[in-house]
Amino acid sequence: MATLTMTSTEVDPLDTISTSTPTTLPSPTLTPPLPRPSDVKLNMVIHQNPFSITLDAWAMLAGSVLLVVGMHFMQTSMLKAIIVAVPVVLLMRNDYLNFLLLGPGGTPPTFVGYLRLLWFRMFALRDVYHSPPAAEPNIAPSRGILRGSSNKELPYRPGPRPLVAGLAPQRQLDQQASTVCYGKLRAAVEALTRAHPETLCTATSCIEKHGFGLFARHPVNVWGQGEIFHIHDSEKSMHMSLHPDDIKEVLEKGWGQRHPLAFKGWVKAPLPTTFVMIYAPRDESDLAIIARIVEAAIWYTMAEKVELDISQAEQELL
Repeated sequence: MATLTMTSTEVDPLDTISTSTPTTLPSPTLTPPLPRPSDVKLNMVIHQNPFSITLDAWAMLAGSVLLVVGMHFMQTSMLKAIIVAVPVVLLMRNDYLNFLLLGPGGTPPTFVGYLRLLWFRMFALRDVYHSPPAAEPNIAPSRGILRGSSNKELPYRPGPRPLVAGLAPQRQLDQQASTVCYGKLRAAVEALTRAHPETLCTATSCIEKHGFGLFARHPVNVWGQGEIFHIHDSEKSMHMSLHPDDIKEVLEKGWGQRHPLAFKGWVKAPLPTTFVMIYAPRDESDLAIIARIVEAAIWYTMAEKVELDISQAEQELL
């Protein structure tokens, strides 16, 4: 197993502001040519360390002596503050190290970036599995496409949901993607941009500053310079914006979850309420469903129906 190493990022894309005004955006810098299956990056193992304190005999003795001395020579209020502060500092240290272990993402891997996440964590969504956002008045497009007269409902995702950690970055800790499925998905997206060069293009995500992303040249719902979705290099989960109707379908069937920072309240959220995580495709069956969800993300961003043809991508990779 490999361990994900953290690299720095200089720009915080959480400063991006969501708007619903139709806009024509400049094309992002295109990504390099599509890699062959043998060149596809392997999934990286991301882990989070549980908070624990281990004391040997000497540490216990030293702690006991300091506690007794403090009881005799320190004010009671100060001693209580120290007793409470020690585990709090150790807990914050462990939480900060876990933030770094998530790897590069939308928030700079610095203590200042971590403190900013602590602030937003107070307002983060508590239920990311069962509470789809309400549709805004006069939202365009007016409905989703994952469930309706012309489309079958999504099937339920087999098995339990994967473990997910972090806010920004947010990463999937287990049930990682098949690298073959990732190659097919990327090949299908590349083929789609070649079929629609006037409306779609690929580039490195401007939200994460890392990872492969799909962009709309003329988005209806503009956020992140028209970014439709991006794939995380580490474990191949995805972030995207969907219509509230489609978010409800995704949540009910277990294919993803809302982003905790996609909240709505008196504090301005760094992400739009329609922002969701979609779990990494484990096999061909998952990939077929995720292709439909990507089509829904394209529909919500640019109000245009397209077909993401995975079978065509398979032929190109042969």
